[in-house]
Amino acid sequence: MSSDRAAAMTDAHRRLRLAGPRIERVEPGGPDARWCLSQYFAELARRFEHGFDPAQSIPADDAQFRPPLGAFLVASADGEPVACGGVRTIAPGVGYLKRMWVADAVRGLGFGRRMLGALEAESRALGFTVLRLETNRALTEAVEMYRRAGYTEVAPFNDEPYAHHWFEKRLDG
Repeated sequence: MSSDRAAAMTDAHRRLRLAGPRIERVEPGGPDARWCLSQYFAELARRFEHGFDPAQSIPADDAQFRPPLGAFLVASADGEPVACGGVRTIAPGVGYLKRMWVADAVRGLGFGRRMLGALEAESRALGFTVLRLETNRALTEAVEMYRRAGYTEVAPFNDEPYAHHWFEKRLDG
């Protein structure tokens, strides 16, 4: 078997194995959530022009990501956490998406899109009709994903020091 064919078969097997990720609500202070967040923070520190310090970012207390105020989700593949994200209330009917991350190993396989859809479903279940988020210009793939998912750029709605883009999406339509 040629190396190109073997590589294609390995990639096809990987895609099939990862085709059905499990996305579930978890305790925001639990081990899978903490592991995902540590990976997320490390990636931001690498990718942001001047690094990333979570203490300088808008705080995200675990209690804010528990119902009825919010939810924290983790996606796993083959029993391993590979993506996360949380939503929380910032005003009546308005949710705030925070800490969405997808592992490099599964990027390009639709995990971000699936996680975003699951977070939007959780947001609807929590009674949110609008979902807001902000992101950094270095996260170009995230910016594009949000735009493709129907988020529109809006004026800054918070003072997140690492943000360059603020987005909003109506969830009731």
